[in-house]
Formats: sequence, C-alpha cells, structure tokens
Amino acid sequence: MTLFEEIVVAAMLVVSGGFGLIGSFGLLKLDHPMKRLHAPTKASTVGVGMALVASSVYFWLSDRVLSWHELLIMVFLFVTAPITAQFLAKTYIHRISKPGELPDSGTGRPWATLELDTGPRD
Repeated sequence: MTLFEEIVVAAMLVVSGGFGLIGSFGLLKLDHPMKRLHAPTKASTVGVGMALVASSVYFWLSDRVLSWHELLIMVFLFVTAPITAQFLAKTYIHRISKPGELPDSGTGRPWATLELDTGPRD
C-alpha cells in the first residue's frame, strides 16, 4: 500500500471513532430517554459502518480482495439498528410515559402507537 492509501484508511478510522465518540457522548449527556436513544442509533451506527468501510477498503487496496463479511455486517447493522430503536421507543411510550408527557406529534393526532383503531378498515 502507498502512503496515500494508508492515510485514506486511517482517516476513515478517525472519522469512525469520532462518530462513535459523539454517539457515546450523546448517550451520556442527553437528558430524556427518547433523546438518548437517538444518539447511539444514528451516530454509532454510522461510526461502525465507517469502520467496516475502512476495513473493506484496506483489504481491497492491500490484497485486491472484496471482503463480503464487512458488507454483510453493514447490511445487517443498517437494517436492525432502526428496528431496534423503534421497538425501544415504543416500549418506553407504553410502559413509562403518559400521553400528556409526550411532545406533540406534529400531526394534530396522538402518537400512532397510542392511537386506538375505532373505525372499520378499508
């Protein structure tokens, strides 16, 4: 590998670590559990994704081998992290918070997870 290629991979790892640090900092410092949920699901997911991209780029530049393991891990991570965050948020809404404590949904209706289905389905 040339010096430029090593610098590119190192920069990707530094960016990855920065996103992980920001996600961890947000998890510790944000005051509301729903806000705390946002930091690790977004920033840390991007941080781990960037580390996997750096690993793929490294193996491509050094051995000219496409690493399928990293690609599959990224797909799994980007599919499962939002679903996990949604389940955690819904659990929080149902078990801990009361409808009056939640912020406005912005739609003029209650949060979808609290809305009762009273009409017939089309």
